[in-house]
Amino acid sequence: MIPVSVVLLVVGGWCIIYLTDTIIKSSGKLKTSYEDWLISHGLSISPFHVRWQTTVFNRMFFKWGCWKPRFLYMWFNLGMVFGVIAMFGSVLLLMRTLHQTLAQMIADVPAGQSDRLLQVVVPGVNLPVSQLAYFFFAILISGVIHEIGHGVAAIREQVRFNGFGIFIFIVYPGAFVDLFTNHLQLVSPVQQLRIFCAGVWHNFVLGAATLVVLFLLPLLLYPLYSTGLGALVTEVVEDSPASGPKGLFVGDLVPAVQGCAVHSVEDWHTCLQEIAEKLQPGYCVNEAKLKQLSAPTRVYRRLDGTVECCSNNSLTDICFSYSNNVENHLFVCLPARKAVASSEICQTNMDCQREFVPSLCVKPSLENYTRLIRVQHPPAEAMLFVGYPAHLEYGVSMSSFVPRYSFLNLDLPVILETFCKYVISLSGALAVVNAVPCFALDGQWMLNSFLEATVSSIVLEKHNRELVGFLILLAGSSLLAANVVLGLWMVTAR
Repeated sequence: MIPVSVVLLVVGGWCIIYLTDTIIKSSGKLKTSYEDWLISHGLSISPFHVRWQTTVFNRMFFKWGCWKPRFLYMWFNLGMVFGVIAMFGSVLLLMRTLHQTLAQMIADVPAGQSDRLLQVVVPGVNLPVSQLAYFFFAILISGVIHEIGHGVAAIREQVRFNGFGIFIFIVYPGAFVDLFTNHLQLVSPVQQLRIFCAGVWHNFVLGAATLVVLFLLPLLLYPLYSTGLGALVTEVVEDSPASGPKGLFVGDLVPAVQGCAVHSVEDWHTCLQEIAEKLQPGYCVNEAKLKQLSAPTRVYRRLDGTVECCSNNSLTDICFSYSNNVENHLFVCLPARKAVASSEICQTNMDCQREFVPSLCVKPSLENYTRLIRVQHPPAEAMLFVGYPAHLEYGVSMSSFVPRYSFLNLDLPVILETFCKYVISLSGALAVVNAVPCFALDGQWMLNSFLEATVSSIVLEKHNRELVGFLILLAGSSLLAANVVLGLWMVTAR
């Protein structure tokens, strides 16, 4: 959750800004000069909202809008086709998401196990506070690219461009362009549709381009970072099961876990998932070594039915089960590190008959879903982890990129990867949500222009076309609102 101090800081900061603005505007001496200063700097302040608009970039927008007219004509025609498809597609996607949410609520499936394509994001709840910078910066970039699309398309269609601006609403950044409304209403419906579709089109292109960058990141960073060597530890959570003198350290390279080869972060997660789903494997231990290390045991059953044969106070010994040619289900208490640190993994005694030295396959007798996991991180000896695989997964942060030079930052590839993923997700989400035929979104104007361009010859009366558009907008707004409300409930109230 978001710390209360942060919430108080945000709310208190906005209260101070708004009260200061109100007091100055109420002052007879300062009001005029203060309002002139706000106007000259393009600033406006309202509760939890600050907006800045400028004409500094007008020349740059005009240059972009006049660059290669033929190319821009084809570019924004593609955007128009994409926008119309996205408008209908977003409705289908929201309907599917709503169906999945309702099914999840009825089945009482935990929120974390959802496979919905669209999810409501609540900072501090399902968005880590540590990644807020990625989130807000990605939103800002996606918003700026979105508005650049509208601005360039408007200039290309001979609509007057008044300015570009940025705003902050509570803590969420955004961007906007100011177009001359009368000019916009005078151009044809198809021209309007090109302008209104340009935003979601540019969001789609931004997401696709970032996806390509993410895919090519290993190649782009090849001169500085190697890949395919294993998973590199970039962070170990303090007091987590992976920390400690015999645990993992920042800079360790993990090439294998429990006999599962690890070439990347994806392999690391896949291996731990397989370990959690499969039965606990055993380890080949020499019979002579088994007799030497074994300690007197008192066997008893835990509440879940599993067997324990070591002292509850032991931090180094683990109860193992095995069978020999005479008896099955034998139990022995062994010092885990001495017994299995360098042993081969096995499932039966037959797996251990690779050498002439007689060996047995001993399996840890642990509580249900608990695993003994051996993590290789040479040149140090293997780390032995006892617990839930998910706890090990959450206890360390990994990277697929290994620096070629010691002065390189371990976190740089992770930062780039994470930022690219946020841009892809948020830019795609902006394209989908803005395409929804909903009041106050791009979809409202896209729908109105689409109806004027396509059904004006069928529905002759303008007020009838407006009624059809209103009913569609009402349905789209209700669908989006239902997804947001139920999504919030799924994230926060369950």
